[in-house]
Amino acid sequence: MASSQASNEYDAVIVGASLAGCASAILLAQAGALVALVEKSPDPGAYKKICSHYIQSSAVATIERLGLMQPILDAGGLRSRARIWSRYGWVGSSPGTPWPAGVNIRREKLDPMIRELASRTPGVETFLGQSVHELIRDGGRIVGVRASDAHGSELELRCELVVGADGRGTRVAKLAGVKEKVVPHGRFAYGGYFEGPAPAGAPDASLWLLDPDMAAAFPTDDGLTFYAAMPVKERLESFRADPEQALVELVASIPEAPPIRESRLVAPVQGKLDMTNVAHTVSAPGLALVGDAALAIDPLWGVGCGWALQSAEWMADAVSPALQGSEPLERGLKRYRRRHARGLRGHAQLMYDYAGGRPFSPLEKLLFSAATRSDSMAHTFEGFGTRNIGPARMLATAVPGSLVVNARHALAGAR
Repeated sequence: MASSQASNEYDAVIVGASLAGCASAILLAQAGALVALVEKSPDPGAYKKICSHYIQSSAVATIERLGLMQPILDAGGLRSRARIWSRYGWVGSSPGTPWPAGVNIRREKLDPMIRELASRTPGVETFLGQSVHELIRDGGRIVGVRASDAHGSELELRCELVVGADGRGTRVAKLAGVKEKVVPHGRFAYGGYFEGPAPAGAPDASLWLLDPDMAAAFPTDDGLTFYAAMPVKERLESFRADPEQALVELVASIPEAPPIRESRLVAPVQGKLDMTNVAHTVSAPGLALVGDAALAIDPLWGVGCGWALQSAEWMADAVSPALQGSEPLERGLKRYRRRHARGLRGHAQLMYDYAGGRPFSPLEKLLFSAATRSDSMAHTFEGFGTRNIGPARMLATAVPGSLVVNARHALAGAR
C-alpha cells in the first residue's frame, strides 16, 4: 500500500480513506481514472470509533455495486431493518414492504475491508500516514495537494480533481474556503458494545423516540449489540459522572426495554458531546466534497454511513466523463451539486429542525400515530425513514393518508 508510481500526476486525489473516500476511489478507478488515495492514519486497520455502524437501505445498491455485500455477510454482518417506538406504539416493516433491508457491521471490520478493496483496485494508489496541509492552486482552481508524514517528509500530488473525504471537521473544506452552514445540536450521545441476549426484533435495529430523548439497540456481528442513548443536553451531567451506569439506566428504563442489564459491556462506552450540523457547498473549481466533509448531519437517524457511500457514488458518476476527457470538469461538478441537493437537502432540512432537542410537532404526531395503525402508512414511513424516498413524496402521500387513517381510528373508538 505504499507509493510505487514515479509520477505525481493523477486524475483525482482523494483525501481521507474511510467509507466515502474509499468508495470514491474504487468507483472513479473502475471508470478509468488514475487515483491517489491519501490517508492521515498510517494504520491500514484504522477505523472510526464512534459510530452506530448501521447503514440505511438507501445505500444497499451502492454496497452491491462496490462488491462489498458478500464480504460484509461473510464477516458476520447482518441484513437489518429498523423498528421505531414512539408513545403511539411500534412502527416497523410490514408484509409487502418494497424497501430492501439495511446492513449492520462494526466499523472495526468495515473500514479495513473497504480500504483493502480500494488498495487493490487497479488504478488506485494509496498513501498512508500523510496529512494534507495545503491545496495547490492554479489561479482560482485547485490542482493538487501537499501533504507530510510524521517525520516531516513532504508529498506533492497534482490532479484534475481533489476529493475531500476527510469527515466531520474536514480540513480540505477549510483550506478550500467553501461556504459553510452550521446548525446547533441539542443532544449528546453515548454508546457501547454489549454481549448478551439479543434484543426483541433482532436482527432489526430498534429506536425509541422518547420525545425528546432517544435510545437505540443495534444488533451487529459476532453476537454483539450496540446500545446508544442521545438525551437532551440538560441531562449531560448525569452521564459525565458515570457514562456506563447512566447509559444502562436510561436504556433499561425505556418502554419494552431491551436486555441491557443481562448483557456485558465488552469495550468502554464512547461519548460525543458536540454533534453540530455542518453543511458545506459540495464543490468548487477542481474540488468535490463527499460524506461528512460535505454534510455532517444529526446522527440520531443513522444516515452517516449510507450517505457517505451514496454521495461518493453520485460524485464518481458525475465527474467520470470529465476525467475521461469528454466534457469540462465544471459540468460534472455541477451535475454532482444538483444530485447531492436532490438526494439530501430535503432530508437535512427536516433533521436540522429536530436536532435542537425539541419534542414532536403536531405533524410528526399525526404521522407516527397513523403509521402504527396502517400497513400502507408504515410502508411510506419506512421508505422515508430509510431515505429511499424524499420528504416531498412522503408528505404528499402520508399527510392525507394519515388524516384518513386517524379519522377512521377515532370513529372506530367512538362506536
